[in-house]
Amino acid sequence: MKSARLVSILLLLQTRGRMTAADLAEELEVSVRTVYRDVEALSEAGIPLYGDAGHAGGYRLLDGYRTRLTGLTAGEAEALFLAGAPGPAAELGLGPVLAAAQLKVRAALPRELREHADRISGRFHLDAPGWYAGTDGGGAPYLPAVADAVWNSRVLNVLYRRWREPTDVERRLEPYGLVLKAGRWYVVAGPGPRTFRVDQILELAGSGEEFARPDDFDLAAYWTSYQRDFHDRLHRGEAVVRLAPGARLTGPAGDAVRANGRTDAGGWTLATVPIESVDHAHGEFLRLGTDVEVLEPAELRDRIAGTIAALSRTYDVSRTQDPTPTHEATPAYEATRTYDV
Repeated sequence: MKSARLVSILLLLQTRGRMTAADLAEELEVSVRTVYRDVEALSEAGIPLYGDAGHAGGYRLLDGYRTRLTGLTAGEAEALFLAGAPGPAAELGLGPVLAAAQLKVRAALPRELREHADRISGRFHLDAPGWYAGTDGGGAPYLPAVADAVWNSRVLNVLYRRWREPTDVERRLEPYGLVLKAGRWYVVAGPGPRTFRVDQILELAGSGEEFARPDDFDLAAYWTSYQRDFHDRLHRGEAVVRLAPGARLTGPAGDAVRANGRTDAGGWTLATVPIESVDHAHGEFLRLGTDVEVLEPAELRDRIAGTIAALSRTYDVSRTQDPTPTHEATPAYEATRTYDV
């Protein structure tokens, strides 16, 4: 966004000194024309910024000029990296720190930049957790302790609950980093590294032992690779389905429909889509109701047919004394339905 670019230009010139428009454009990944417009906006905002022509030219700040982004504590500076996510910041125990940092930064910005910041905060709000996530804050009680161990490179001894037997196991963790994914916190820890859900930690004790985080470890790169491997392991099966006109799948199944789907004269689409397992696909496809027909595998088709037959018997209106519904009719589906399988 423009306001972020303006701040970046100001800080780049403050830390690096003279820079050409081409240098700034390359650093910010924008056009030179955009840099010209941004520099003009900074000048109009009262920033003492000057441009020199010639071979040794470029933009520079008036000698001795410094931004007024002062008074930040170390904790507040760290919290600024979570400025777009107040909920996660609060979970890490940085809520008040983040609020104090934002107030100081806002007060230090020139008027135009402050107005941009106010517009952004008034129009965008990030709510990371899903709809059915808990709201009592007790889902991951050891999150602050894990975060502290990540920051200080301290070994943790934990009792961890996993899915397979034995479910409760003791683990020694060297926490490299924390990741927030769909409202859940994960700690990436050595040796390995391996990934653990923070809310599955049943007990935690700090050992006081320090560890050396690998210099070449890249948390973002690891997580990208972990997600790719996870999805490759997750969708090992396939199902052949027919989708009603207007119905769409999302995720890997949606990608498969777009890649290999064939639509007949009646508007139904035949496609082969990836599934996690027969058990998982059984529940997911049932949610689509009459908008999908599973053709293969036979085991999945038979499971769904058996469930539908059982539901039909359960809701057989001839077995009730008053089959007339007491609630209002369910509205018809919209023209386009989207499902995440």
